Amino acid sequence: MSIWGTTAVVGAWEHPTRFAPHMTAFQIHAESARGALADAGLTIGDVDGFFTSGVGPIGLLSLCQHLDLRPDHVDSTSIGGSSFVSHCLHAAAAIAAGLCKVALVTYGSTAASERFAVGTAGLVMGEPPDQFEAPFGPTIVGSYAMVAQRHMHEYGTTSAELAEIAVTMRRHAGLNPHAKYREPITVEDVLASRVISSPLHLLDCCVISDGGGALVLTSAERARDLARRAVLILGGAEAVRHLGIGRHDLLDVAARQSGPLALARAGVRHDDIDCCMIYDSYTITVLATLEALGFCKPGEGGAFCAGGRIALGGALPVNTDGGGLSSNHPGMRGIFLVIEAVRQLRGEGGEAQVSDAKLALVHGTGGMLGQRHSGVTMILGRS
Repeated sequence: MSIWGTTAVVGAWEHPTRFAPHMTAFQIHAESARGALADAGLTIGDVDGFFTSGVGPIGLLSLCQHLDLRPDHVDSTSIGGSSFVSHCLHAAAAIAAGLCKVALVTYGSTAASERFAVGTAGLVMGEPPDQFEAPFGPTIVGSYAMVAQRHMHEYGTTSAELAEIAVTMRRHAGLNPHAKYREPITVEDVLASRVISSPLHLLDCCVISDGGGALVLTSAERARDLARRAVLILGGAEAVRHLGIGRHDLLDVAARQSGPLALARAGVRHDDIDCCMIYDSYTITVLATLEALGFCKPGEGGAFCAGGRIALGGALPVNTDGGGLSSNHPGMRGIFLVIEAVRQLRGEGGEAQVSDAKLALVHGTGGMLGQRHSGVTMILGRS
């Protein structure tokens, strides 16, 4: 029995904060949960499945107490920034299997308030593979920079082509009243910003913010009784990439595995997709992911992202909220990809609305491109 098309996202809410030193991460989780449940027309008493990540090994238990939840099913899958996209797929499977009826997914972080160095802090030696890398002082941004360097070497991609992505995300953020940075930027501005890890400039890198959000999922059948338009999970897939043994391909991206599977499971093609929400930890993440998903061939990402193609009004609008490059990035951004896709498919995008959006592709990345990372692709459709 297929689970696809049987589960719906019925509630979605993004916390408006970008800097909240007066709040705890648990408060942001709780306020986000309250917002998403109100959006769905449900209460905390209806929730019997709980999914979260980024709260430590037993943080889920503390959050259950904080929210006064006693769920029948829990999931704290932690695969980096893509975790919350994964949670949606796991919730769909759990609901279809009868393990729960109403699933709540939450996220909250005070990364900016805590002055957490997202991307630039050194890795901590712990798990076995890191013992061969951590002594040399790698950073997350350094790993992505190596991917960019390799892409430039292989295909002639330029810093200006990467900068076009940052400029487009900022243009979208200008339409989002909650975005952290809304002032327009140019390709020249990106290239003039300081180099963080060559060839990536400051404006090639995601922002660091506080923030959070929540999602509510239930069966498509139950969703028909709720007031808001439901958004169906039509297909999805998960994948991981790692260094393997003896071979290191910096451009081998997990989306190459999860993308085709998700599209096939949903029974749709690339041309059917009206908008994409792509994890944009760095500009190279967007370019490499679009190639790996199959929207263009390897090496064609720079040209594909140019000329307004991924902007509102273009053939494939990407990250219509401004993404992690300009709107928010509290450390793990997958949940915001789903929230924005739901907003678009409900027709609630305001000035940033994609005309007649019926199908959205969401792809989350967790970990580090070029090393160990996860990729989760999900296809959402208007009910």
